[in-house]
Amino acid sequence: MKHAKVVLAIMGMTILLLSCSADKPASKAPEVTTFEQKISYVFGREIGQSFRETPTKIDLDVFMLGIQDAMNQRPSLISAEEEEKTKEEFSAKMQEEQSKRLAAAAEKNQKDEESFLEKNKSQQGIVTTASGLQYQILQEGTGAAIKETDRVKVHYRGTLIDGTEFDSSYNRNQPAVFDVGGVIPGWTEGLQLMKIGGKYRLWIPSKLAYGARGAGKAIGPNTLLIFEVEPLEVVN
Repeated sequence: MKHAKVVLAIMGMTILLLSCSADKPASKAPEVTTFEQKISYVFGREIGQSFRETPTKIDLDVFMLGIQDAMNQRPSLISAEEEEKTKEEFSAKMQEEQSKRLAAAAEKNQKDEESFLEKNKSQQGIVTTASGLQYQILQEGTGAAIKETDRVKVHYRGTLIDGTEFDSSYNRNQPAVFDVGGVIPGWTEGLQLMKIGGKYRLWIPSKLAYGARGAGKAIGPNTLLIFEVEPLEVVN
């Protein structure tokens, strides 16, 4: 529903931008130099991209007719009730398509995760816990052992299987501070294996992370997360 509203909102803005040229016949590509031309072109490309991602083929001739009718205040070719029904049907198709994409991504990510963890567990220095968490000691800490009730300051870097970095306190030059018991289960378990001053690499299965729901655009459903974790101090 949200995606559909965004597409329709962009269409609406483009109608305004095209008000001066909606009735002009197609000709050679115009120059794109002024601000109005550039923003018109940008919105046009965004609409084009949105059309490519929709489950319904868009008739560009009819689309342009709609723009022209709106700008020239001509009566709509369909009733208000039919227009609302069409929007609802479009939103339903978008939701169905999104559900299919998420299901396909979840299945693929689950298989990739299982394959990766199976191979990774046999690598030297990798330990697999009863929960399925895998870890490697990069540097053993010499400070206090970390408890679930602690609040800690931590530097970390998070990546996906393919090496894509999705978060890093190092890049921000700002360690994170949080309750050990208030984060994803893989972090809660992993931190309690460590001592202050240490540095571990954690391979966190999706069931110990964000599961089938994922987290934003960066972390899809059933995604294995890889972290380098460096607890700096307990800040209770």
